[in-house]
Amino acid sequence: MSFSRGPKEPVPEIETNVWSCTSDECQGWMRESYSFEEEPSCPLCQSSMEHEVRVLPEMR
Repeated sequence: MSFSRGPKEPVPEIETNVWSCTSDECQGWMRESYSFEEEPSCPLCQSSMEHEVRVLPEMR
């Protein structure tokens, strides 16, 4: 018996508020809705973070 994985429906992308690391050496970012702090520090390098809007796959 074989299982077919037919074409998956595309995941819609939406504008999403994120926190982005301010350090030039770090690529860290996180979705704003996943942050527990009002002004989080980067979980990778502990630098400050700033608000940014990115187009990301919608989380369901």
